[in-house]
Amino acid sequence: MSALPTPAPAAPTYRPLRDDDLPAVLGLLSASLAGGPTGTRTADFFTWKHRENPFGASPGLVAEAPDGRLAGVRLFLRWQWREGSTGRTVRAFRPVDTATHPDFRGRGIFRRLTLDLLEEVADEAELVFNTPNGNSLPGYRTMGWQELGQVPVAVRAVRPAAFARGVRAALARRPAGPAAPPVCHLPTAGDWFEHQPADGPLAELLGERAGADAADPRLGVRRTPEFLRWRYGRAPGLDYRVLTCHRGGELTGLAVGRPRRRGPLAEFTLADVLVRPGDRDSAARLLRAAARESGCDHVATHLSPGTEAAAAALRTGYLRAPRTGMTLAARTTGGATGGPGAALADWRFSLGDLEVF
Repeated sequence: MSALPTPAPAAPTYRPLRDDDLPAVLGLLSASLAGGPTGTRTADFFTWKHRENPFGASPGLVAEAPDGRLAGVRLFLRWQWREGSTGRTVRAFRPVDTATHPDFRGRGIFRRLTLDLLEEVADEAELVFNTPNGNSLPGYRTMGWQELGQVPVAVRAVRPAAFARGVRAALARRPAGPAAPPVCHLPTAGDWFEHQPADGPLAELLGERAGADAADPRLGVRRTPEFLRWRYGRAPGLDYRVLTCHRGGELTGLAVGRPRRRGPLAEFTLADVLVRPGDRDSAARLLRAAARESGCDHVATHLSPGTEAAAAALRTGYLRAPRTGMTLAARTTGGATGGPGAALADWRFSLGDLEVF
């Protein structure tokens, strides 16, 4: 007597993410993507990222198995760009935090969640962008994403011998072993931003910066005190620090970064450099200070072409690192080609626009 065929597993149910899903979502993300940028998936970080975002709360979908387990999760982070040539706001989503339970892989859950969520938000934004890794990029291509190119990273070695040893160890894929967090004595971003008055020096600096950025046709994030306070001052578990530059008692520049371990190396991830329009001197001072005062083996950043920081890069020792960077991919919410952000040259990033998310 022949054996009966094994019945196909029951299909999961697809539904919107609910608040009471959070513990299961954090567990699924941890199992699939490890601890994330803070080392541990916490409710505080999830709330900061997906609920307190000044651009709005993140829509999400889950796949629920018949036994009640979460088989998959997908969230889209809301974002806004300013198109310099027109001054209009370009509303966008960035696909983040996706995971499929090991018991349900190979059943198309990632694709179904992504396409269903794209359909749900099609009327809320015109652009979808992210920086997928080599494993996920092919899947995004099949769903209409266009690979736009590599967002390069610039590096300044601070401790050349330690940096060279760390790079050799990383290339050889030797285990880093336990290491204490880098010691950094720069002011914390949380303290610094919370003490900035609404109409104080920071607001004046950002107001001048906004005027200059309006003449840049590329897509850029408008830096406001409220945005910076959320992005750097209130990010739980991320040790952002602040460097400032003054001339005649006046604030002429601000930089934000975080010391962290990257394998065997201590890295200062320089997320943002903001100076008054045309002030390359202040940009150079901040770039040098990041290397001098961070307490790390090297500084890593992205210096967008045409910015004051990019102009000051070579004379302050920052060089583009080979075989590094993030792949930028994008599509319209409706799947059409063209539109804003259709080429890498259409974007003006800081590293803070990309890292962590």
